[in-house]
Formats: sequence, C-alpha cells, structure tokens
Amino acid sequence: MSSRKIFQDPLISDNPITRQVLGICSALAVTVNLEQATVMSIAVTFVLCSSNVIVSMLRRFIPSNIRIIIQMTVIASLVALVDLLLKAYAYDISKDLTVFIGLIITNCIVMGRAEAFAMKNNVFSSFLDGLGNSLGYGGILLIVAFFRELFGSGTIFGTQVVSDSFIASGYNNGLMLLAPGAFIVLGIIIWIQRSLTNYVEE
Repeated sequence: MSSRKIFQDPLISDNPITRQVLGICSALAVTVNLEQATVMSIAVTFVLCSSNVIVSMLRRFIPSNIRIIIQMTVIASLVALVDLLLKAYAYDISKDLTVFIGLIITNCIVMGRAEAFAMKNNVFSSFLDGLGNSLGYGGILLIVAFFRELFGSGTIFGTQVVSDSFIASGYNNGLMLLAPGAFIVLGIIIWIQRSLTNYVEE
C-alpha cells in the first residue's frame, strides 16, 4: 500500500468514525464546544502517532502472547503524559474534559491501529497511518462541535456570532448541547459521507 493511500484513506473513504464507527463515545461527549473538541483532537493525534511509532519500533521484540499488554502500557504512558501537560498548562480545559482524556487509553481507534497496523509495518508507514486516522477522527469531532456549539449556544470558540435577538427568540437549540443533538449531527455526517463514497453496509 502506498504512503499516500495509507494517509488519505482514513480521512474520508475509511474514516474511523463515519466508516468504521469507532470512537463514538468521545464524539458525543467532548463536542459541546470547539475548544474541547480541538484539544481532544490534538491529544488523540499525539497519542495515536506516537504509539504507532513506538509499537512499530518494538514490534520485532514484543512476544506475541503479551503484545496487547505492551501496547496498552505504551498508550497509557502517552495518555498520562498528555493529561499531566494539560493540567500544567491548560488546567481549565483539563477540568472540562475530566475523564475523557484518560479514556483515550480505551479508544478503539488507538488500540486498533497499534494492533492491526503498527505491529505489521515500518515506522514511517505507521506514523502516516496514525496521522491519517487521528486527523480523520479529529475532523469529524470538529465538524460535530461546530454545529453543536453554533446551534446550541450561538457561539464559535466561545465568541458569540448570533445576535441576542435571535437567541431571545429561541434560535439557540438546547437539544444540541445534549447527547441526542450529537447523535443527530453525527448521523447526518455519516449519511453524507457514505452517500458520497457509495458505501453500503454488508
């Protein structure tokens, strides 16, 4: 598989959320506003790229019977590092995200790419795979967060973009701030993506 295909496929045609339906929990939980979604996207990008590279470097030395344990240890260490950095330099965001940063450890995308790709491929290809999947994941998070914040709060990155008169007349939609709102937006995105790529569930 070419480097270009490894990187590009997860962005649209084989997106981890819209095609593989992975990472849905965080897509619902941290997309109330763009700031949280952005931080989560950056965190997952760092963890996924780094874990893929490390697992790929160690793959020839990892006994097959304990490979999952080692992968989890690598991922958990990276997530702990991200959590500590956020608490040190972005404490307010760290409080908002609460347990969701820690739950990156159990994110099916991160574990899945380490096991399915990094264990079988070289470092550069593993990095591209991690980057493509994390950008594909992050892109969906940002799209969902954009619409949820806009229609739910009338803001973008905390800046009000909808006038007070519209908000007073009921323009803002509280449903968008709840999990069902995220389901609706995500469902529409999945429908559009699968329609454009002519994908049919078997």
